[in-house]
Amino acid sequence: MTIRTFWAGLATAAALGLTACTTPGAQAPLAQADGAPVLDTRYGPVSGTREGESNSVNVFRGVRYAASTEGRRFQLAADPQSWTETRPATEFGSECPQRPMGEVPVFESWANTVGTSEDCLFLNVWTRGLGDGKKRPIMVWLHGGGYVTGSGSSNGYDGSRLAERGDVVVVTLNHRLNALGYSYLADLTDDPKYADSGNLGSLDIVKALEWVRDHAEEIGGDPDNVTIFGESGGAAKVSTLMAMEDARGLFDRAIAQSGSMSLAGFTPRVATPLAKNLLETAGVSSVEELAAMPIDDFVTAMMKSRTRGAFYRPVVDGRSITRQPYTPDANPVSADIPLLVGTNNNEMRLQGGLGSPENFSLTWDQLPAKLKAFTGDADVAEVIAGMRAAHPDYDASDVFFQVATFRNYRGTALLQAERKSAQSAPVYMYRLDWKTPVEGGRLETPHALDIAFVFDNVARSTSFTGPETAETQRMADLMADAWIAFARSGNPNTPALPQWPTYDPQSRATMIFDIDPQVVNDPDGAERALLQRLLPEGRGL
Repeated sequence: MTIRTFWAGLATAAALGLTACTTPGAQAPLAQADGAPVLDTRYGPVSGTREGESNSVNVFRGVRYAASTEGRRFQLAADPQSWTETRPATEFGSECPQRPMGEVPVFESWANTVGTSEDCLFLNVWTRGLGDGKKRPIMVWLHGGGYVTGSGSSNGYDGSRLAERGDVVVVTLNHRLNALGYSYLADLTDDPKYADSGNLGSLDIVKALEWVRDHAEEIGGDPDNVTIFGESGGAAKVSTLMAMEDARGLFDRAIAQSGSMSLAGFTPRVATPLAKNLLETAGVSSVEELAAMPIDDFVTAMMKSRTRGAFYRPVVDGRSITRQPYTPDANPVSADIPLLVGTNNNEMRLQGGLGSPENFSLTWDQLPAKLKAFTGDADVAEVIAGMRAAHPDYDASDVFFQVATFRNYRGTALLQAERKSAQSAPVYMYRLDWKTPVEGGRLETPHALDIAFVFDNVARSTSFTGPETAETQRMADLMADAWIAFARSGNPNTPALPQWPTYDPQSRATMIFDIDPQVVNDPDGAERALLQRLLPEGRGL
């Protein structure tokens, strides 16, 4: 990092407990003869690397938390077989097989090519301490890509700077996705080994959290202070875990970034026909045949099915998920879990813009047809008139992107915050407003921009945030420290921020993250009131 600004000063770091320190009498990390750190897991030892600006972060990539699912498709993850010789943990593990994703220029600096395999249940650890007796907050990141694509190995998720900055433990992981992780087969077979097939991806995450709990001391963390956080599909996974009895006690705080769409999952009524269609498309007549298909043929069939490999959610199966996460209210399973939730200001300028560049230059005549996909049965003319009244300076493209952003992101984040605030644990709401200069500035504050700041990874994110500058580092300082503070105490306030109150439906206090952060009650309230009234609420299916 060539540019490093300390906007809040050393007093901020000290106040947050972010300064480096060594516990008196702490045990030195185990190391191989070559100096590589060694992590002694329950299943066998692994060796990693030391990274970070001061070479103080122990990094272990591709640590197995469960056995391969090859030959056990659609079944619960099993414990791995033990080993005795030290295994290298310097490369990321395989990703879950998935539909290929096209190249997106803004993500170029995050790209990290890792192969796919059904042997994909691996996690990665960044920590400044190994068995040293310190109880660091543990931050477990759940990757985006909905429930269908992605992995925990993106360069954007590198945990070195976050672990070094806040003296926290950072964990990322891979789990089963798409039809491999969320095919509800219970109504198509009586075989009990397939009973949990509709939620295997989320149950994989539970198993990874159990690994974190069981190895907290070894990785220098606190098993009683675990935060799950994620963006987009990762935030949806966070919301789903908040409804799972199996996850109770495995995490203590939750952060949902731009992905509060899992207010409701599929019901068997929707999930069963999708699974049946997959069998038909694959040309097989039984779950056993589907489970035995070569993986390449399976992925091909999945992409030709009704789901196109992209339409999967967790299922309220009466087993691991017994009721909807946030519909009609917040699930009581996680009533005591503090929540930090929010969005970026112009989320859909990424998907709705780069994917369809004509949307950057819409006319008012073109707008009604474009908006129909996001307004459902609402009167499109009323939506447009209300948005023009709320934002007189908006052009047709601005209206399109903001309505789409509200429908896909902001509206569900507000519902989640409102419903969660009715419980005992605190809720904090944020919105990122800082605008990226890439793509000529037309993206403004798009989906996924926050990741670079939360991980303090602006040097790894130049294709998205633009050149590394004092301004981009300022945003990283503000957001990373707030996330660290929340992980440490359940309260995101820091000396560098104005006082950040908890969220409630009356004041709607929201931290606006920009170069000069501010708390605004009910930001863009006219827009919110209009679209909450007119747009359909996301419901269970």
